[in-house]
Amino acid sequence: MSQEGPGPSAAGKPAKGDRPDKAEKPGKGAAPADAGSAAEGQEQDEQAQDPGERQPAWAARRDLIDHTPETLVARDQFGVVGGHVAGDVIFQLGSPGFGTSPRTASGHIPPGRLEELEPVYRTCPSFDEALARLRDEHIVILRGSRASGRGSAALMLLHRLGARPIRLLEPGTAPAALPDSLDGAAGYLLHDLTTSRSKPLLEPHVLGMREQLARHGGLCVITVEASSVLLDVPCVTWEPPPVEDVLAAHVVHLAGAEAWQQLRRAQPVEEFIARTHQPAETRKFARQLAAHHRGELDEEKLIDFARSALADRVTRWLTEPEKPDGDELRDKAFLISLAVFDRAPYATAAELGDNLFVQLQETANPYEAPRIPIFGSSIPSRLELAHALGCTRDEATEWGPVSQYSVEFEDVDTARVLLREVWTVHPSSRPALVRWLQQLASDGRPLVRTRAAAATALLAEADLSSAMAHLIEPWASGRSYNGWLTAANALSLAGLLEVAGVQRILHTWCTGEHPSRRWTAIRVYGLLGPQHPEAALEALLDAVRLENDEEEEVNQLAEATQLLLLAVRGPVLRELVPLLHDDHTVHDHVLRAFGLACRETEEGTERPLVLQWYATALADPSSDEDDLLAALWRAALGDRAHTDGALETLQQWLRAAEHDRHVEESLAQLLSGLAAPATNQHRISYLLRTAREADGSVLGVTDRLQAAVPALS
Repeated sequence: MSQEGPGPSAAGKPAKGDRPDKAEKPGKGAAPADAGSAAEGQEQDEQAQDPGERQPAWAARRDLIDHTPETLVARDQFGVVGGHVAGDVIFQLGSPGFGTSPRTASGHIPPGRLEELEPVYRTCPSFDEALARLRDEHIVILRGSRASGRGSAALMLLHRLGARPIRLLEPGTAPAALPDSLDGAAGYLLHDLTTSRSKPLLEPHVLGMREQLARHGGLCVITVEASSVLLDVPCVTWEPPPVEDVLAAHVVHLAGAEAWQQLRRAQPVEEFIARTHQPAETRKFARQLAAHHRGELDEEKLIDFARSALADRVTRWLTEPEKPDGDELRDKAFLISLAVFDRAPYATAAELGDNLFVQLQETANPYEAPRIPIFGSSIPSRLELAHALGCTRDEATEWGPVSQYSVEFEDVDTARVLLREVWTVHPSSRPALVRWLQQLASDGRPLVRTRAAAATALLAEADLSSAMAHLIEPWASGRSYNGWLTAANALSLAGLLEVAGVQRILHTWCTGEHPSRRWTAIRVYGLLGPQHPEAALEALLDAVRLENDEEEEVNQLAEATQLLLLAVRGPVLRELVPLLHDDHTVHDHVLRAFGLACRETEEGTERPLVLQWYATALADPSSDEDDLLAALWRAALGDRAHTDGALETLQQWLRAAEHDRHVEESLAQLLSGLAAPATNQHRISYLLRTAREADGSVLGVTDRLQAAVPALS
């Protein structure tokens, strides 16, 4: 059993020979990439890891399984085993500016708007709190997330207290100028007041407005976003009514109370209510329900509404106009980052979202340095904006499970829809997104690298040629092992998504002359094997028969077959054993792959995977896999090139058996099956007499095994 190939090492570093013997020059086979891609490729070349160490293939496969979003692929594909708010009211009367007269930058709310809103509005605790404060203090500030109904709530607060007409003030009015903007009207609404660290809303501004309002008997409601800068200014945190209350109010208004009682338990309604929705989305769905009740819309189209609502939400997220403070661009960067790190730690999504914001800001305004508020983010407001949920769960790490606060979109399709729209509808974002994903691919955390690959697979599903040119080909053609691995993982996940063209790419790369692309394709065949094991094994054997003399190429092929064998097991085992009688190259390849497989252990234990496999098959009378595994072992012990490696593996198993009774029992069964012919009997007997712990101490298990194996006693 060959001892060649990578041993345990630091994750993510390449082994000797992993670097291709020749790098492809620009213009010779490499697809063109933008300047950012080229620069990143050069950086990867400069930062290529020490070729003396490389992460074993099985460990890299574990990282891919552990860290791929569950919403993207299934793990077993790898072989593992009062009418509410009718929407925020956003008005733009004239252009914002501090030099504009308050009178020319304001106007009255049309009475018809209040008449439409009144019958479908429902109150909630935060509304009641704001109403009491407005009645007593003449002014109240509602603070909450965008599109959460603050604008409509503000109108109804003023309407309930009889403050009509209602004058709408310009949101860009400087806070210091607000008291002078009041002209004696009964009610004022200032929706989405613009604040910043250089222009905060201060208590003197509010007190000045309160004096003016009290003098004329007027009332004022100001709405601000959750991230707005308010210094010592009391406010009411806006939390809208439950979705069910809002939906009921609209349906009752449109179709009557009886219709709502009939529709309430319908599956589409149950699914809609189970998620959070912005008031505008709820209003649209209510119209769909009313149409369905009238027989104008069938249930299938009603179910499809949730999908269209998601698409509309994503479009609204990405097309919202930017403000000078850049908060919207930072929010968009966070949403994109969350799409990549869905069901991952919040801190990771937020940290890397700010990195993406820097990249986007450089595209949007390359002459201005991006400014990121260090302590200005509110987790609840961010999750509300993203329609996401947070909870504490265990995150897989190389040190074992670690408890983390993780976040995920409520709708499992959000990540896919968001990334597709960013990539295909907003191509101006591509240079920044490409640079960001390239940075993720070189990150030291397996989670981050794997999510970069998963996101790239989704981009490839939307536009394969662009994803190949900008990301996958530069990774696969560079000199960084992490780049090759990310390219392999991206193509593997794209293959699981059944992206057309992946199989052709793999075949071309596997038989091509570019060494690192060939490595990438071979690794993908190993990872995709559980989907199409026969085709994968055939491709790998075709590559083996090319009789490439490069040791690294030989080991790559052996690792790919190792992955295939451990993931698929029986079908691949039955194909491999007859190949022991093939020519020398194929025979050697089979034993190399089997030797690598024998080194792997069950996750979190020292129990050898292949030994456990053998014991399970031996206990099953209908299985022939124990005989096939024994045949591979006998071939390894009998092949001079692999004997030493086989005996070293057995010694490792003996050390595991010293501390695990189950391993000892399984090993006794295997050694009994391997004790013939006589040469193997002598080898095993000698091994049991000479085997030692790593520190040189005697293994007590050897005496018990000699007694347990009849041929050795």
